Amino acid sequence: MSHKLFSSYDLKGLHLNNRIVMAPMCQYSVTAKDGKPNEWHYVHYLSRAIGGTGLIIMEMTDIDPNGRITDFDLGLWSDEHIPAFAKIIDGVHAHNGKIGIQIAHAGRKSEDVPLPIAPSAIKFPGALYKMPRALTTVEVQDVVRKFADAARRAVKAGVDTIELHGAHGYLIHQFQSPLTNKRDDVYGQDLARFGVEVIQAVKKEMPADMPLIFRISAVEYVDGGYDIQHAIELSKAYQAAGVDAFHVSTGGEGPAGKRKPGNYPGYQVPFAYQIREAVNLPVIAVGMLEDPNLTESVISRQEADFVAIGRGMLRDPYWATHAAITLLNELNNIPKQYRDAY
Repeated sequence: MSHKLFSSYDLKGLHLNNRIVMAPMCQYSVTAKDGKPNEWHYVHYLSRAIGGTGLIIMEMTDIDPNGRITDFDLGLWSDEHIPAFAKIIDGVHAHNGKIGIQIAHAGRKSEDVPLPIAPSAIKFPGALYKMPRALTTVEVQDVVRKFADAARRAVKAGVDTIELHGAHGYLIHQFQSPLTNKRDDVYGQDLARFGVEVIQAVKKEMPADMPLIFRISAVEYVDGGYDIQHAIELSKAYQAAGVDAFHVSTGGEGPAGKRKPGNYPGYQVPFAYQIREAVNLPVIAVGMLEDPNLTESVISRQEADFVAIGRGMLRDPYWATHAAITLLNELNNIPKQYRDAY
């Protein structure tokens, strides 16, 4: 019996050995205050490559020191950051893995800056957060350039792909949401415009055969938040701008209202499927997909093209290896140095 989870896939010029993705997850490592990944990150990511993960997406990496969630997030706002990322990327490649970086700006969800920026001066709920300052039109264009600069540095560091973070209430999401974008300039008249400009600017810095992934929140859970149809319209605009695959999550824009997020394995898969059907592009599904049999089902039923494992891969760096044992009952995916243990 063939198992789709362990079938290969070519995403533009990127050949992946299986459909397993390590979801980007901030490490908030206190030793990374300068934004540079360090030995913790090196071991963290290489162990997942050794563990058989098809594609690793490095955690949210910010375009500006004031665009981080906390002062302990990674950044690519300077060429000085490139060597530390390159060391990790080279290491992953040495273990037959593929790796990308998620590029982002936290916007109004920046916790440690004195004055966060946002599309509009609307505070994120909660004591952790400050009232943001609305960006001027010229400043918005400068932020777009910073995304492009970060992408150039990621390419120079050797990435296989780039993911733009347009989900979970961060800056791109803030521009695309009618709840947080109350602007009266061009970036308010067209809620997709900021994301489109970021995509177009980033694509110019990427090799033609390198895929660009966009992470999107398919629905918002706050009362009055956007629904899947708005996300589909955004996705169509982003596809036209150059996105090659969507990584589909939900929420993050504020506390849930009447609509609540699911709390069961696979609860976000239907959103990924709807976007896949609407734009006819590959999608990554995410959300409590830790059971290998469930992930196999998602891929086999063509509900998604990839599955992203988050917390499950924090608990088990060798999740892909153990999934192969469960589904394939074979040891080929195990590093030879470890086979005696099995």
